[in-house]
Amino acid sequence: MRIIEVITDAGNLDTIKGLASQHEIADLWCGASMPDGRQAFRLLVSDDARQKVLDSLQHLLGSSETSRIIVQPVDVVLPKSGAQQQAGPQRVAATREELYQTVEQGARLDRNFLILTVLSTVVAAVGLIEDNVAVIIGAMVIAPLLGPNMALALASSLGDSDLIRKALRTSFAGIGLAGVLGILMGMTWAVGLESAEIRSRTDVGLDSVALALASGAAAALSLTTGLSSTLVGVMVAVALLPPTVTAGLLAGSGLYAPAFGATLLLAVNVVCVILSSKLVFLAKGVRPRTWLEKRKAHQSSWLYGLFWAVLLALLMVLILLREQHRLA
Repeated sequence: MRIIEVITDAGNLDTIKGLASQHEIADLWCGASMPDGRQAFRLLVSDDARQKVLDSLQHLLGSSETSRIIVQPVDVVLPKSGAQQQAGPQRVAATREELYQTVEQGARLDRNFLILTVLSTVVAAVGLIEDNVAVIIGAMVIAPLLGPNMALALASSLGDSDLIRKALRTSFAGIGLAGVLGILMGMTWAVGLESAEIRSRTDVGLDSVALALASGAAAALSLTTGLSSTLVGVMVAVALLPPTVTAGLLAGSGLYAPAFGATLLLAVNVVCVILSSKLVFLAKGVRPRTWLEKRKAHQSSWLYGLFWAVLLALLMVLILLREQHRLA
C-alpha cells in the first residue's frame, strides 16, 4: 500500500472525496486549511488502485500550479483487513511515475556515474587478466550500467524522446569510457588468451543471446515488482561490463580477431537487454497516461521495437556466419 498525499486548494474537498468514493478508498484524512488557502488530504491506497488514483488526480489537478501529489511508502498497516489477510504478502507493483523517477535517476550522466564506471572497469580488468572470478563479480556489483539501459527501454515504451536521448548519451559514455580504459590497460599490460575468463568473452553464440535476454527481463521485473536491484544489476553487468573491458584489453594488445568476438558479444548483449526489458514493460502495461501520449508512444514503441528486433536478427546471422567460418 501507499499513502498518496494531495496538497491543493481547500475548495477541492468535494472533488477529493468523490475520487476516494469512486475508487473505493476507505481511508481518507483531511488536514486543516493552511494560510495560503490550501489543504492537505491523505489517502491510504491499495496496490491495485494506486495507478488509477494517480491518473485521476493528475487529470483533475495536473493543470494547477499550486497543487502537489506526493506518494509515500507504507511498511505496515494494522490491523489488517480481511482482504489483506486472505491475499497474504505480495510484491509491490510500481506505478508509472515511480518507475520513471527510479529509472531517470539511473540515466543521469554525472560525476558519480563516471567514477563508478572507471572503478568497475579497473577492477574487472584485473579480474580478467588474473583469471579471478571473485574480482570480476566485485566489478559487476559496482558497475552502473543498469540505469541507462533500463531508462532507454522505459523511455521507448512511454515515447519519451528526452529520456531516450539522455539514456543513449549516458549508455554510450559508460560503455565508451570502459572500452577506452580497457584499450589503455591493454597497451600497458601484457594481455593474452591464457585467462579462461577472457577467452569465454571472445566466443559468442546463441546461448549468449539467451543470457542477455534473461538479464534484461530480470532487470525490468526488478523495477516493476520490487526485486533486489543489486542482484539484477549484477546480471546486467554480466552481459555488459566484462565483454566491454575484454574487447578493450585485447584491442590494446593487438589481438584484433578475439577483440572483434568480444565486441560482437557486447553488441548482442546490449540489444538483447534493451529489447527484453522493453517487452516486459509493455507486458506489465507501462504506458503513458493521456490518450495523445498513448498514441504517440504506440507509434514510437513499434518503431523502436522493430529496430531492436531487426538489429538482433542481423547480429544472430553474423554469429552463425562467424561460427561457420570458424568450423570451415
